Amino acid sequence: MLFRRTCLAAAIAFAAAFSAASSAVAGAVPELPVGDFFKDPEFTAVSMSPNGTYLAVSVPQADRTVLAILRTSDLSIQSKFDYGQNRHIEDIAWVSDERFVMAVFEQNGRFDFRIPNSLHASNVDGKRRLEIPNGFSYSIVSTLPDDDRDIMVSRSVENSFLYRVDTFTGEADVVATSPLDAGSFVVDRAGKPRYAFGQNDDLSQETYRRVGSEWELVHTTGFRDGSSRMPWSLDESTGRVIMSISDAGEPARIAAVDPVTGEEEVLARNPRVEPIGVERSADGRNVLAVQFMDGKPAYTWVDAEHADTKLMAGLVKAFPDHAVRIDGMSVDGNLVLINAYSDVDPGTYYLYNRGTGQARFLLASMDWIKPEQMSEMRPISLKARDGVELHGYVTIPRGSDGKNLPMILHPHGGPHGPRDEWGFNPEVQFLANRGFAVMQINFRGSGGYGAAFQAKGYRNWGLTMIDDMTDAMRWAVEQGIADPDRLCTYGASYGGYAALQSVVREPTKYQCAIGYVGLYNMDLWMRDSDVADRRDGRNYQSEVFPPTVAERQAQSPAFNIDRINVPLMLVHGEKDMRVPISQFKDFTRQLAEAGKTPEVTIVEEREGHGFFDFQNQVDLYTAMEAFLDRHIGDRAAGAAAGQ
Repeated sequence: MLFRRTCLAAAIAFAAAFSAASSAVAGAVPELPVGDFFKDPEFTAVSMSPNGTYLAVSVPQADRTVLAILRTSDLSIQSKFDYGQNRHIEDIAWVSDERFVMAVFEQNGRFDFRIPNSLHASNVDGKRRLEIPNGFSYSIVSTLPDDDRDIMVSRSVENSFLYRVDTFTGEADVVATSPLDAGSFVVDRAGKPRYAFGQNDDLSQETYRRVGSEWELVHTTGFRDGSSRMPWSLDESTGRVIMSISDAGEPARIAAVDPVTGEEEVLARNPRVEPIGVERSADGRNVLAVQFMDGKPAYTWVDAEHADTKLMAGLVKAFPDHAVRIDGMSVDGNLVLINAYSDVDPGTYYLYNRGTGQARFLLASMDWIKPEQMSEMRPISLKARDGVELHGYVTIPRGSDGKNLPMILHPHGGPHGPRDEWGFNPEVQFLANRGFAVMQINFRGSGGYGAAFQAKGYRNWGLTMIDDMTDAMRWAVEQGIADPDRLCTYGASYGGYAALQSVVREPTKYQCAIGYVGLYNMDLWMRDSDVADRRDGRNYQSEVFPPTVAERQAQSPAFNIDRINVPLMLVHGEKDMRVPISQFKDFTRQLAEAGKTPEVTIVEEREGHGFFDFQNQVDLYTAMEAFLDRHIGDRAAGAAAGQ
C-alpha cells in the first residue's frame, strides 16, 4: 500500500496534532523485528504545488523510487510514475500548479551515488507527458516563478551550458556557456544568468559573474586551498547575491554581497559547522533564516521581524525535541508544508493553514516505528590526541543505564563530503535495539566542518582518520559508556575500509570487525572502480590517496593481514561498480592464504553498492546480529563470565 494512514477528518490544532503524534509510553523496550528497521519508508520526499493544490510524493519501492501526485484536500491519487529498475524519481520542480518536472536518477546500490538519468515533464493528471531530450545531463536551475511553461537547466558535457527549456515541447535554447568544465548557474527571476560556478576536471573551483555578455572571474581556488565564494541565490529586493564564503577553509559564513563593490553583510555564521540551508519568504524575495547542523539542526534567524520568520519560529517551538523543515509554502503564504523529524522519529508531514491557525496530519514516513521504543542519539565533542576538536554522536540503547555497554564504532562512508548527522538512522536504531551502543564520530576528512578540516584527511585515510576513531572509542571507555572488552567496528564503503583498517592499526582493541562493500586495496581500486573511469575521478584519487605504492599499501588492509587477529564478517554485492567485487575476492583470497578465513561472508549476485532487496537486508542484519552477539553481545559476556 502507498500509505497506511488516512488524513485526519478535519484540521486540528497544531499543538494537539504534535502531542498525539509524539506521546511516549513508559516500559521496557521490546526486541523489534529486523524488518521493521529496513522496510522502505512510505516516502522519501514531499513537495507542494505553488497554490498548494497538489503534493508530489516520492515513494521508495525496493530497487526504485516511484512518484505519486496527490490532491492535497483528500490525498487522493491523481497519477503515478515509475521509470523502472534502479531508477529513482526525485528533484521535483513545479512549473505551475498543474505542471511539474521530475528528474530521474540511476542508482545501483543503496550506498551508491545517484547519477542523472533523464528529465521528464507532466501534467498532474499524468497527461501531456514528455521526456525532455538530453535530460540525462540536465540539472534544474530555476522554475521561473513568473513563467508557467519554461524552466532553466544547466548541462555539463565537456563544458557547462545554460538552457531555457519549454516543458511542453522539449525545445531548448542555449542562453549562456560557462567557462567551467562542470557546474551550474544562478539566474534572476526572469532567467537571466548572473553567476556561474563549479569545478574543473583538475578539481579547481571557480566562480564567475556575468557582466554584459562576458564572464568576470570572481574567485578561484585549488583543491587543497580551502577558500570559497559560492553563490546560492539572488536577493531580488536589494540586488545583492547570497553567498557562502570561506577565506581560508574555515566553516563558511552566509553573506549578502554587493556584486559590483564586493561589500558583504554577514547574515549568519557558526564557528564549528557549515550552513546546510537557507529559508526564504513565501514570495522567495527575503532570506529569513540559515540552518546549521551543530550537533542538532537549528536555525539562525536573519530577518526576525518578517511575518514568515515569526511563523517559522512558532513552528519550531511547537515541535520540541524535533527538527522542523519547511518543505513548501503556497505563493500566497497561507499554506505551509512542514516536516518534523528527530533521532527517534523518521518524520511526519503536516499542512499548516495560517488563515485558520490549524494543522492536519498528512503523511508519516515509517508509521510502524514508535519513537518511545527508539534510542536517543546524543551529540558529543572530544579532543583527538593531537588536539583537533572532533564532533559526533553516541546512541545509547533505550532502557539501559548507559554504562559499560558493548559498543560498535560505526564510521560513515565517503569519506570526504559526507558526515554523520542527527536524525533517524535505521542501522543505528537496529543495533541499539539489540543492546549495542553506537559511536559515530566525524573524523577529520568529514564534510560539514569546513574545507580545512576536510583537507586534514587527504592522504590519511588509514592514519590520522583512523586515529580519530580510536580516540573516540577511548573517550567512550573513559566516560564509562563502553566496555573496553566488548568493542567491534562496522561500516560500509569507506566505513568498511575504516572498520578493517581500525583492526590493522589497533590489533588488540577490538573483538571483531564487519566490512560491508568495503575498499581494502587502494591500488586495485585506482584501477577498476568507476571513479577511475573519469578524469576528475582519477585526479581525486591522486589527491586523497598517498602518493607512493608503499604508502598506499601501508594504508590498505589487504597488505596488512598479519595484523588482523579478530573474527571478520565481509559483505559485498556482485554488481558493485563503486567498490567492485574484486576488492572482496582479493581480500578474502589473501586472508585464506594466511589461514584467516573470515567467519562470515555474504555475497549477493544481484546487488550493487549496498543491498536494496528487503529480504537480502533482513538476512544480512540477522547474520550481523548473530555475529556481534557471539563476540561482544550477551552470549560473549555470558561465556566470559563462565570462564
